[in-house]
Amino acid sequence: MAHTLLVAGTASHVGKSTVAAGLCRYLADRAVSVAPFKAQNMSNNARATPGGEVGVSQYVQARAAGVAPSTDHNPVLLKPRGDGESQLVLDGEAVGHFEARGYYDDHWDDALETARAAHDRLAQAHDVIVAEGAGSIAEINLHDRDLANVETARFADADVLLVADIERGGVFASLVGTLELVPEDIRDQVAGAVITKFRGDRSLLDPGIDEFEDRTGVPVVGVIPYDDPGLPEEDSVALPPVGERAVVGDGDGVADDESVTVAVPRLPRISNFTDLQPLAREPGVRVAYVPPGAALDDADAVVLPGSKNTVDDLRALTDTGFGDRLRAFDGPVVGLCGGYQMLGEAITNAAVEGTGDADRVEGLGLLPVTTEFSEAKTVEHVRRELNGVGPLSGAGGTVEGYEIHMGDSTLTDTVAHPFDGDGAATDSVLGTYLHDLFVNDTARDAFVRNTFESAGIALPEATERADSDPYERAAGLIRDHVDLGPFGLPDR
Repeated sequence: MAHTLLVAGTASHVGKSTVAAGLCRYLADRAVSVAPFKAQNMSNNARATPGGEVGVSQYVQARAAGVAPSTDHNPVLLKPRGDGESQLVLDGEAVGHFEARGYYDDHWDDALETARAAHDRLAQAHDVIVAEGAGSIAEINLHDRDLANVETARFADADVLLVADIERGGVFASLVGTLELVPEDIRDQVAGAVITKFRGDRSLLDPGIDEFEDRTGVPVVGVIPYDDPGLPEEDSVALPPVGERAVVGDGDGVADDESVTVAVPRLPRISNFTDLQPLAREPGVRVAYVPPGAALDDADAVVLPGSKNTVDDLRALTDTGFGDRLRAFDGPVVGLCGGYQMLGEAITNAAVEGTGDADRVEGLGLLPVTTEFSEAKTVEHVRRELNGVGPLSGAGGTVEGYEIHMGDSTLTDTVAHPFDGDGAATDSVLGTYLHDLFVNDTARDAFVRNTFESAGIALPEATERADSDPYERAAGLIRDHVDLGPFGLPDR
């Protein structure tokens, strides 16, 4: 049976996903058979696998481990859709929409058994399982139903690596308080702690580390410096709150007047916003998440992202007059998945999404497309031939990505297809169901080039990025800053 290491946190967004991915690649580089695992994830950033959909972090961690992503890596996925309700996905398949109480009262036992069985299958096939916890392991109101942390530690007999973030201060209080509040049996399984996002002189931490270790008996096995390897973000905590504006990416040092801004409406139920991260790493490109009511005066291009609740997010845009502003906008516009559906003329059978009893909801009207919702859900990895049209003009070749959506879109007029009969494009507007579009160099380069051309700004010279492989950068953080000795992991 495999040795399971649970990467648990004192809170959300402390670096668990990065540490887990780094561990997966670090061990894989040493020819250790390793697989990721997260018993229960809550995220609207998902990826398609052959068996269904999983959270983006487990997809990324599987890639880091050198194994094919599988629903066993994330057997229970909750996808929030607003108003306290989430879609429940078991073993990659959506089984329904439930409020939290309904999930815990009626589906908890199924979720627990699903997670346990997935872990057992992985344990039979691998030497090490790197399990990622969720949020804080010390949520005392949830200890009787904490699938990703407490239950995983128990059914996997896992060693626990406790991760705490020093960026906002209070790291030792977080660590001590967490150890005080975890169940006693789980406390005995904590083999070490890691402090993340540290800036400055490491020696200044030593007195605090010594006192923490004396007080708790838990060794601090690593202090990881502040660094972003470039892995996709798991959830919207990394985004600005709805109603606020934030710019992601520094343009790789290119001056503001030599850069372009890609505006992305910060939808209340945004999903798969990781589609935008490759753009934010391009020289001279700044991705600005803007409120639905924001003006587009300083935007050079607009990308409408995916949504977990397309109808309600469409209404959030139309209620603020965003459609009028977008129709007056003269730069490139791209809609991805739900964003593509919004760019069309209408959505029919809209009540299927559970957002009221309206059969038809008017779209933004930039593409001659109507979308009909149904209960069926498309979840698949795809390869397509790219036809360089509209905002992607000049591009070509094979692209890869994935589709996760409800509804089918039909053209109401003759229009160009960007991919093998899929999607729709005019001279300046393009819509597609293909997630990860901008991961593909040919599509990303064309969109960036056309955005600079539309803005009348010279395209910056390409620059070489050192340590560009995010998996190896994450592995380097483990290799250089974490002592795994207390965990007894194989090191071949």
